[in-house]
Amino acid sequence: MKASILGDLLRNIVERGRALAGLAPVAAKSDARQLSRQCETLLSSLGEASGVALAERILDEWDGLDEAGRLDFLLDLAQRFGPDPDRVERAQTAYGQEPNQETLLGLHKASEPRRQELIRRLNLAPGGVARLVAMRESLFRHLRHHPQLEYLNQDFQHLFTSWFNRGFLILERIDWNTPASILERIIRYEAVHAIDDWDDLRQRLEPADRRCFAFFHPQLPGDPLIFVEVALTGDMPAAIGEVLDGERESLDPKRATTAVFYSISNCQDGLRGISFGNFLIKQVVEELRLELPKLTQFVTLSPVPGFAGWIADEAAKGRLGQSDEAFLAGIAENKWQDNPDRQTEMRRILLTLAARYFIHARTATGRIIDPVARFHLSNGAKLERLNFPGDPSPKGIAQSYGLMVNYLYKLDEIEANHEAFATRNEVAASPEIMRLARAGGPAKAK
Repeated sequence: MKASILGDLLRNIVERGRALAGLAPVAAKSDARQLSRQCETLLSSLGEASGVALAERILDEWDGLDEAGRLDFLLDLAQRFGPDPDRVERAQTAYGQEPNQETLLGLHKASEPRRQELIRRLNLAPGGVARLVAMRESLFRHLRHHPQLEYLNQDFQHLFTSWFNRGFLILERIDWNTPASILERIIRYEAVHAIDDWDDLRQRLEPADRRCFAFFHPQLPGDPLIFVEVALTGDMPAAIGEVLDGERESLDPKRATTAVFYSISNCQDGLRGISFGNFLIKQVVEELRLELPKLTQFVTLSPVPGFAGWIADEAAKGRLGQSDEAFLAGIAENKWQDNPDRQTEMRRILLTLAARYFIHARTATGRIIDPVARFHLSNGAKLERLNFPGDPSPKGIAQSYGLMVNYLYKLDEIEANHEAFATRNEVAASPEIMRLARAGGPAKAK
């Protein structure tokens, strides 16, 4: 009701502003240069109503651009809407002559790219937040081939970090009674374990021992930002089949001791780089503890998306034992799944390599290689257990030879683990994984 009233009020402001500014209907074919000129006008001293109307006009015309036109417009924003060089020089000179809080503030204001104020004003248009998120999605499609767009990307990220601050997010439980429009998005956005159909979704939401929670933003109603799927169990699972088995017997939640976070999916590509997952997990843990006080263990069952690629790279550099390399080379034939002896040998090789991967492998800048590991370890989780075969699906085999991982969120160790990882890049891991890592050691080229 309130949203509807505010929407009507904003619509009235836009209509009055359109009349005051003398804006004609949107042209059938939009032009990137004309759009840039309108952006210059928007940054001038327009009144509030006419400014909102022009912001909506710009976004409407952006919608009408083809992909080439959108690229031209984004490049123009990146190249022509930066800080005013003359204003920066004057502010820098003033601060050099009299360094104080006032001149420092002037330098700060002068150095802010004009793009940021433009984005703020575009955000005033009806549906501005959603449309700007979509604009950044378009930017990502061109960023690789046009690195100068990174300037604009950083402005979006700076502003979105504030607009999507945890204080603005709303946690909601998703269940089988949630509106179908949202459930459709859950099916579409699931990024870890694909949801095949409505029956599959029902198996994840309706049973008493299943939970799903999502973060929403007031300006994106009905469209989740991120969601997590949770299984309530009696123990830590070692394979995704245990969780997704449609024939399993449902557990009374009051008897559950373990909450398993088995899928976390970001929903808005335009919000890439804006962190929601750490807040989501911690708040869901609190929600579950209030609902089910007997829960004593909070773990994940996580994929290892970079593991197979890392093994291939290690093999190319001659860092695998010859017998291990030959064995793994035959995995493509997929004959191990029905062969207990081969599966045992594969487990021995993979668990040793996985311990090396998590404990010793680093990027050129010293970061943990695996993105899922970075996420959970930076949140204060502990690398608790390596599971093989955890995910024998084609996707699981392709990305990690079927390996999955349990990260343990032990509540009284989270802060210490986070501090060790953030300041010293130390991985909190179980004794068994550390033993395997010592046995494997950091490999050297042969």
